[in-house]
Amino acid sequence: MLHTVNKSSFERNSLKSCLNIIDDTSVILLIEDGVISAAKNTNTPMIANLAAQGRVYALQGDVEARGISSKLADNIKLIDYAGFVDLVVEHGTAVSWV
Repeated sequence: MLHTVNKSSFERNSLKSCLNIIDDTSVILLIEDGVISAAKNTNTPMIANLAAQGRVYALQGDVEARGISSKLADNIKLIDYAGFVDLVVEHGTAVSWV
């Protein structure tokens, strides 16, 4: 399952709620203000662990728009809109955390 998170963890607890229920096959895509959680100084150990497993993505345009490209945590995969579509097709089901 694909989980999209579009809010900063400073604004809402959407990411925390998502992390509490995902399973071993789920992936997370950080979009809009959610990409702030992809920065080195803001991501949690659980995000770092999932990223090391190749299960955390961030929308490149949103990362660039927020000026955090050079501050991205290790193993966060940047994708474009075509990559977003590919993730939706690959995982079939998407859940949006707002």
